[in-house]
Amino acid sequence: MAGFGEPGVTTVDAAGMTVGVVAARWHGDLTDHMLDRAVAAAEACGARAVVARVAGSVELPVVAQALARRCDVVVALGVVVRGATAHFDYVCRSVTDGLTRVALDEGKPVAHGVLTVDTIEQARDRAGLPGSAEDKGWAATVAALDAALVVRSLAANGHRVGFGG
Repeated sequence: MAGFGEPGVTTVDAAGMTVGVVAARWHGDLTDHMLDRAVAAAEACGARAVVARVAGSVELPVVAQALARRCDVVVALGVVVRGATAHFDYVCRSVTDGLTRVALDEGKPVAHGVLTVDTIEQARDRAGLPGSAEDKGWAATVAALDAALVVRSLAANGHRVGFGG
C-alpha cells in the first residue's frame, strides 16, 4: 500500500512562499486534477502557485530547475504507467534522478509527485479524485513547503543547507 505510514500533515503556514508546479500533459485527465489539488494546497498554506505544463514526465526536471531558480519550492507532477518494455524503468529513473539533482543543485525542495504505477487504476487511486485513497498533488505540495520551512529554520539558526545555503 503506497500510503502506509503517511505523515498526515494537511497544511503548513507557508505565507509569502511561492510554489512552482510543473505538470506533464500525458494522462491529462489525472494530471489536470493533480495540478488543481497542488494549487489548492499551496493556497491553503498561504503560498502562491506558479504553474507550467510540459509534454511528458521526462521533461519535468528541466522545467523544475527553471522554476527552482525563481520559486521557494517546486512540485513536479506526472503519471508513468508500466508497459511491456523497459521504457517505464528508464523514464522513472531519469525523472527521479533529474528531480533529485535539481533539488540538490538549487538547494530547494523539489517534491516528486510523479505517480509510477503498474496500472491506470493505481494512478486513479493516488490522484486525489473523488473516492481516491490518496491525493498526491496535495501531499507533494505540503511536503515541499514543509521541507522549505525546515531549511529556512536551519538557515536562520546559522546552519548551512545545500550548495547555495
